[in-house]
Amino acid sequence: MPCVPRLFAVTVDCPDPMSLARFYRSFLGGEPHSTNDDFVALVIDGDVRLDFQRVANPEPARWPDPQAARRVHLDFAVDDLAEAEERLLGLGAVLADVQPGGERFRVLLDPAGHPFCIADRTAASIAEDRT
Repeated sequence: MPCVPRLFAVTVDCPDPMSLARFYRSFLGGEPHSTNDDFVALVIDGDVRLDFQRVANPEPARWPDPQAARRVHLDFAVDDLAEAEERLLGLGAVLADVQPGGERFRVLLDPAGHPFCIADRTAASIAEDRT
């Protein structure tokens, strides 16, 4: 029988796992599990998991610094870009200085300094799905 891998979590390194998990929970919903001082698993919609893990280096890579280390960032589809942006700013996110997406998407920084994007559902769709 072949091994069929399945992505079960994305882990975000940060200086304060509980605080960052609360930020994303305020935006996405979900329930925290397996929490301790160094780790929080936020389960969203039953099977999507964002994990937050304490790391020794609290400084995030600067975005979009081409000299910075490579990184993964999260993208979220939203129904109303302006409404989601306003909500996230109220939760503690910061609008990034560089906005390459025009009106299609926004780049924000979470409270730990990680870049993430919000996009309207059209911009978030796969190119073949755009008709």
